[in-house]
Amino acid sequence: MPAPPRPVLPCKGINVSNAFIAFQKNDDSRCIVEAILEDNPGAMVVDQPSMVKIDVPNRLVIKRETVEEKMGRSFDLQELQLHLITISGHLDETDDEFTLSWNS
Repeated sequence: MPAPPRPVLPCKGINVSNAFIAFQKNDDSRCIVEAILEDNPGAMVVDQPSMVKIDVPNRLVIKRETVEEKMGRSFDLQELQLHLITISGHLDETDDEFTLSWNS
């Protein structure tokens, strides 16, 4: 007999969803992850053998300038697509920022 479902307890006045992004593990994505952690206080990393996932409550921002500092070269945010596995959240992309968020 399966266990009964666990009740979902509402939090008063709090509605938080995590935006997340997952990358293949390689040298470039290591720099991207370092940049994300610097620019997103509260980011949580889930490190797995072949990928790394970053969860951030409500809003995750990847700044081109920070990635360039970590890589030591110019970086076009379109290069994220080469290393990307999946995302969660509404995407807003400019030449300078890649933002995932949940609108409440």
